[in-house]
Amino acid sequence: QVQLRESGGGLVQAGESLRLSCRTSGINFRIITMRWYRQATGKQRELVAQITSAGTPTYSDSVKDRFSISRDYSRNTVYLQMNGLQPEDTAVYYCNLPRDAGDVWGQGTQVTVSS
Repeated sequence: QVQLRESGGGLVQAGESLRLSCRTSGINFRIITMRWYRQATGKQRELVAQITSAGTPTYSDSVKDRFSISRDYSRNTVYLQMNGLQPEDTAVYYCNLPRDAGDVWGQGTQVTVSS
């Protein structure tokens, strides 16, 4: 059974940083693309960042130059380093595994940025 477990959310002030982690299990981590999404209250879920199996990252325009996605193959874990956080980054952040058999989602972790 594939499982994704996020951690690392919290309450920070504007300009501060957080690092989210997503530990995977039940799947061959080396061959999968992984994504981070976020969903703010009253808004649609938004793709924030993606990293391919080879480690190639892509970002949404709203977070590029501030966020960095990475992966640790020895820990089967994907990270999202978030720097320069702003109140508009407040959301629940979800780890996602896209696949033909149906995407797998983590439970989400809350990030709240105060001004």
